[in-house]
Amino acid sequence: MPRKRRSFYKRKFNKVMQKKLVMLFVAIILAFVFLVGRITYINAASGDKYTKVVLDQQQYDNRTISFKRGDIVDRNGTKLAVSERIYNVVVDMKVMLSKKEYIEPTKEVLEGCFEIKEEEIEEVIEKNPSGRYNVLKRGIDYATAQKFRKIDEDDKKYPYVKGIWLEEDYVRKYPYNTLASDIIGFTVDGNVGSNGLEASYNSLLNGTDGREYGYQDESASFERTVKEPENGKNIVTTIDLQVQSIVEKHILKFNKAHKNQVKQGEGSLDTAVIVMNPQNGEILAEASYPNYDLNQPRELMKDYSEEDLDNLILEDLKEDKEYKKYKLDTIKDLDECLAPEERDKKRSEKRLELLNTLWKNFCVSDTYEPGSTFKPFTIAAGFELGNLQGNESYNCGGFLHVGDHDIHCVNRSGHGGLSLKQSLESSCNVAMMHIGKKIGKEEFCRYQSLFGFGELTGIDLPGEASAEGLLYTPENMDPASLATNSFGQNFNVTMTQLAAGFCSLINGGNYYKPHVVKQIQDENGNVTASKDPVLVRRTVSEETSKIVKDYMLGVVEEGTGSSAAVKGYDVGGKTGTAEKHPRGKGKYLVSFIGYAPQENPQVVVYVVVNEPNDSNQANSGFATQIASDIMKEIFPYLGVEKADSKKE
Repeated sequence: MPRKRRSFYKRKFNKVMQKKLVMLFVAIILAFVFLVGRITYINAASGDKYTKVVLDQQQYDNRTISFKRGDIVDRNGTKLAVSERIYNVVVDMKVMLSKKEYIEPTKEVLEGCFEIKEEEIEEVIEKNPSGRYNVLKRGIDYATAQKFRKIDEDDKKYPYVKGIWLEEDYVRKYPYNTLASDIIGFTVDGNVGSNGLEASYNSLLNGTDGREYGYQDESASFERTVKEPENGKNIVTTIDLQVQSIVEKHILKFNKAHKNQVKQGEGSLDTAVIVMNPQNGEILAEASYPNYDLNQPRELMKDYSEEDLDNLILEDLKEDKEYKKYKLDTIKDLDECLAPEERDKKRSEKRLELLNTLWKNFCVSDTYEPGSTFKPFTIAAGFELGNLQGNESYNCGGFLHVGDHDIHCVNRSGHGGLSLKQSLESSCNVAMMHIGKKIGKEEFCRYQSLFGFGELTGIDLPGEASAEGLLYTPENMDPASLATNSFGQNFNVTMTQLAAGFCSLINGGNYYKPHVVKQIQDENGNVTASKDPVLVRRTVSEETSKIVKDYMLGVVEEGTGSSAAVKGYDVGGKTGTAEKHPRGKGKYLVSFIGYAPQENPQVVVYVVVNEPNDSNQANSGFATQIASDIMKEIFPYLGVEKADSKKE
């Protein structure tokens, strides 16, 4: 019985299962054929793509390849800001420690070539003995890099030096140190622009880092894939290096000459100059004093001890109502009112305040009362509105009673009888007040806005002040305010605002957006964007422009701006003397804005001296002399047309 049962199962298994096994085998063979075919197709169609995916998943190591930040150059291509190639010393500890005989020779080269001390190496070995990427030193120069490469390539002399390699990097440098510091700015934390063009064009100047990846391929060989960095764009400015150098030379000369005449301190609180092309809004030079070294922007703080900072803090607290209850005569008295941690905090705040004061661009960031440089705008508005015909005359007795105020002229004894042209040549406040009254507050405010006062010019530099809240409106302007505004007091402007508006006065009425960038270029010098002149609006007619220019030529030839004259050139312009708040303290801002030639002006030079270090600050001659010295040098260089050229 058992024997029959076994035979039955054997027969049943052989017939049924054999058939199933054959079918299963055929199915497996067909599936295998299908898969082979599919893999062959995928490999042919998308093999590279999937190989890359696999290699990505088998990443062995990687490193960043730094981009090169774009250059900033002047209008002639001279480099003002560059990124110089440097090298970082990197050690592959896994390689260095892979054989005992490698360790000491490699240490010797690290110390002898790169001055990396043995204890620094040992510290890295202890912390990261298997690390493939250890930066031991940054900022190695080209000469040192070449020295190492000779060692690295000499396998006979240095067979056991292993694991050292150099990584390329870049450092920002400014070849002319302090030159154009207000315009250029500097970088922090590698490639973050701070101030100037470095800040306003930061995203264009920066590129994109590349990366090098290491993989093990299918045969376990080590392969590298490199994604190249994309370098930043270059900025071509409107600045002319030679003009900028001349401007800064004369600013420094003035401040050195006036540094110690009356008291210890600088020659002025601020001295600033803008040189501009009135035909297109291009700024050829822009500078203010004091300036700073772009390569060492924080160098100023080395000159300040804690005692110096405490003295400055003491002066601040004397003016603070909260500290009036304390006796604050010497810095020792600070112990009474400031806890140690609070004192340290105030020192830090004072350091930052001093640096921000140094780094500011006076030409765009500071506002002030313009004084008499505004008078040509008042006269231009009068002509445009038909309130002036050119045959007006005025009698100046030294003051004018307006509302409840006696408002004085610059000449308190009075100018006597003046024509309209003579009133500008003599800078008569009384005449301007009469003109302002004729214009009326609504139209006066409208023309202030038309000339760009109280609004941003849109210059491509950071930190521009608008002065919007520092001008009167028709609703809050009373007769006395209209009178003082007419000769440039009791409202604020920036240098950039006044220079841009003035250019429209002398070029026939075209208000151009001021700018300091001409082009954007790629790393090969190809132009990717052009910053063409932008005509914003019309301000005055050509006829009014011609009349105002004639009057301003008289200012230099016959009036208050005579010391700004340059032999051989027709120079027009206007002086300014603005009394600062609080009135009656002897604090003044003096200025001069001039141009040449008389017909089709090519250059505008605007000079501001804020609180000159002199017993008589109310002397616009400080500004006219600086302007004259600058114009004498830049006119021949720029090819400005001479006065007698048309007669030849």
